[in-house]
Amino acid sequence: MMYGPGYSGYGFMGGWLGPLLMLLAGLLLLASVVLLVVWAVRGLGRRPSSGPDRMSGPAGHEEAVAIAKKRLAAGEITTEQYEEILRTLAG
Repeated sequence: MMYGPGYSGYGFMGGWLGPLLMLLAGLLLLASVVLLVVWAVRGLGRRPSSGPDRMSGPAGHEEAVAIAKKRLAAGEITTEQYEEILRTLAG
């Protein structure tokens, strides 16, 4: 059986094109798996209470007052700063 000129017996993906495309596909698959694992690990590390509205509501107010009290007791803030924080939290 005779084939046309330049036929190497490997078909369309013969020569260097086939292995190159296989390598690129493998690298793309590997990168996808790595990104999926990183995304999953970062998602597991987040607490559900995190976010911009974490300190809203009565529970958030009480937590903020407790933190201010601890900072006052530790000497991190002055009495004036503590009172200012309480005024700010009151609205």
